[in-house]
Amino acid sequence: MKAAVFHSAGMPLSIEEVPDPIPRLTEILLQVKACGICGTDLHMSENVNPDGGWRLLKPGCILGHEFSGEIVEVGKDVSKDWQIGDRVTALPWIGCGDCYVCKIGRPYRCDLAMMRGSLELPGAYSEFCRIGSSEVIRLPDEVSHSLGALIEPLAVGFSAVRRAEISGDETILIIGSGPVGLSITMWCQFYGVKHILISDLVESRARAALNLGADSMIIPKQGNEIEEIYDCVGELPSVIFDCVGALGSMQMAIDYILPGGKVIVVGLCMEKDYYFPAKALLKEVDIRFSYVYCHDDFKLVADLLKRNQINPRSLVSQTINLLELPKVFEDLKVSSEQLKVMLNFGSL
Repeated sequence: MKAAVFHSAGMPLSIEEVPDPIPRLTEILLQVKACGICGTDLHMSENVNPDGGWRLLKPGCILGHEFSGEIVEVGKDVSKDWQIGDRVTALPWIGCGDCYVCKIGRPYRCDLAMMRGSLELPGAYSEFCRIGSSEVIRLPDEVSHSLGALIEPLAVGFSAVRRAEISGDETILIIGSGPVGLSITMWCQFYGVKHILISDLVESRARAALNLGADSMIIPKQGNEIEEIYDCVGELPSVIFDCVGALGSMQMAIDYILPGGKVIVVGLCMEKDYYFPAKALLKEVDIRFSYVYCHDDFKLVADLLKRNQINPRSLVSQTINLLELPKVFEDLKVSSEQLKVMLNFGSL
């Protein structure tokens, strides 16, 4: 099969012929139909610091964890609920399936979990990939493969909003309008938040949030951003989502938050950062970190997509094929107006 292979940090991915994956007894073989490019993959492909809390990629691994596709083979011990031809997506890890965290739908906490994008579990920047039978979710007929590949980033945003424990009368600031920030915007609108303010350095990306439920935007520049926040919504936000993960962005959120408010850190910062604890202490800021999601989150998002209760189609700003992936992947590492770039396997 063809796949985009990682060889070294700083080097473009390489389109190569690699052996077809062979599913284990409790696994399913998926023919990939769509796969989103995630900022986490971009960060990981550049990471050379083993002390930052994130694993280093090994030469020969294949990235890609936001995917959907069609079942082409099932392992001998897989439930008969799953058949060749079924349209599915899956959580991007494979756990043991038997421990407590696997049974509650959080296989990424399993001591035996295989992590997507490793040599042990190649990702979906490829024509085929293995998925776990405990991690698979059926796609409703009403949900296209492209929408199915959006379930993962939508679940990231849903989980972050759930951790924020928001109420409808909140004023919320979302720092960063990449796909995760836009997903959070959509969920805040879904839950009826009073004021949703988006902040991004790229105006076109901030404007995309206005189509997903934000009612105001600011484009940070030299000056007083707090005054801009007051001009837009008349008060400091009670909840801030840091969806940037850049040096200083968490401190920025602390500076902008209403005393007693909540900062939800969602963006992945791969470097050592710092903040001023006294500023957070004096404001009695509640700082929470949000990582991923559980199995039920995927099912909920799929069901809402089926019933047209959410419409994330505007998240996809470009569709490419596998041969175009290496260049586009490199382009996305620099400042870009793109939102979600979707890899489509309709043709090579």
